Parts: sequence; structure tokens; C-alpha cells
Amino acid sequence: MAVRSIEKGEDAKRAIQQSTGCEPDTIEVWALDLSSYASVKAFATSAAAKLPRIDALIENAGIASVEWSMAEDNESMLTVNVISTFLLAYLLLPKLRETAAHYNTRPNLTIVTSDMHYTVDFKEKDAPEGIFSCLNNPKKADMANRYPLSKLLEVFIVREMAAQRPAESYPVTINMTNPGLCDSGLGGTATRSLLAKIFYFIAARTCEVGSRNLVYSASAGPETHGQYLDRCGVQAPATITAGVVGMKTQRKVWDEVNAKLEKIQPGITENL
Repeated sequence: MAVRSIEKGEDAKRAIQQSTGCEPDTIEVWALDLSSYASVKAFATSAAAKLPRIDALIENAGIASVEWSMAEDNESMLTVNVISTFLLAYLLLPKLRETAAHYNTRPNLTIVTSDMHYTVDFKEKDAPEGIFSCLNNPKKADMANRYPLSKLLEVFIVREMAAQRPAESYPVTINMTNPGLCDSGLGGTATRSLLAKIFYFIAARTCEVGSRNLVYSASAGPETHGQYLDRCGVQAPATITAGVVGMKTQRKVWDEVNAKLEKIQPGITENL
């Protein structure tokens, strides 16, 4: 279990042990901070060296904020939700392929996205200076829509990864899933407004219900390769991802993200 806070990770580990009765050594808590490329690299190096196999990698970490801040060379949500997420994926894909070959199995790489990506019009896709140059300009940033946009970028990238490596010739299933709005307590519940509390009561899924999508996606077969999953099944992503315009935008996002990843670690995109 990769966590930014070891203390909170250990708390989660104890809660899981108490609810399941699993042995103490069933769960390991490792430090990972997606706002730091060095932390991502260190985690991936340890995982590849210490774990005999990786059958499922669920990338669930993400941040949401309406405040502008920087992490590494991007606005924070871009670094955490997009660049570091796929940096980790690229770093561990060789281990997933190794697992497939050695154990005659088919591992899964699951990116946790959000149904909020349906709400984005993505006007930045046509920015003459480039998508990320525009998104990294604080004077142009629409922070109220930045989290949904970061999730849309994930959708584009997963779809292109699958297009580049079709299921029939690739030993790893790469998919994406939406756990939905879950009343997990992330960010705290005490400071929620009355309206927010009512909305959560009406609309939010329990963590157990939301987790079903994660378990389903991490164990689903090659028919889900490159697919957006919700309610434990394949669903159509936002219409902005479809058609000629969608494909053109997908390739632009793909090219810019890969260029950023190559600057972080030259040659890394060959890991796909």
C-alpha cells in the first residue's frame, strides 16, 4: 500500500487487519509522494527489486484544489494526477510484463479516474502555445475545473496507451475506473457546509461500494483494455474523447505527456 503519510497508512493497515483478520505481514505500507518525481522513482525502484511479482497496480492517488500551487515543473494537480501517475506506470510496466511472462498470468494496470471528466469542455486543447504551457500559466488557469480536467487527461492517455499496445499482442491489461463520489472522509467531514452534507448523504457511495469498481477493474480481462469502467462494467467516456477531434486531442495530450516523461527520465517511454 503506497501512501504519502506512513502514519495514516499504518492506521489504514490496522483497520484492514481488524476488519478482515488477515495476518500482520499481509499488508506492507510504503512511502510514495506523487508531488515528487524523486519519490516516484524511489518507490518504483524498491517495488521492482523487492516484490517477486505485481499482479495489479491500482493508481488511486490524486489531489483536488481550487488554489494555485506548483509541484516540480507543473501546477500541482497536473504533476500529481497526471505526470507522476504515468511516470509510475511507465516505471513499473516492465515488472508487470515480467510477472506475466514468469507466472503465465495477465496483470492489470488500473488508473483511477472520475466521472467528473464528463463536465470538461477542454478549451485549452487548442492553445497555440501547447496544452501544458497553457495549463501551467496561472493567469489562464481555470482552477475550478482543473481536477475534472486532470481526470480527462488520464482518460486520453489510457486510451492512447491501449491504442499503441493492443490487447491481443500485449500481456498487461491497462484500463481506467471511476469509483464515484465516496464518503471516505478525505479532506474531513467536520468543515462541510450543510448543503454539502446533504449532497453527500443523497449522492455519495460508501467506500465499500466505490471499492467494488477498483476490485473489478484490477481483475478484469483483456476486453477492458483501454476502456473506461464504472458500475463494474465498460462505459462510454465523455464525447469529447470521440471522433476525429477526440483522436487529434488524444495524440496531442499523449505527445506532450511523453515529452515531459522523457525529460524526467530519458528513454522511459520505451517501457510501454
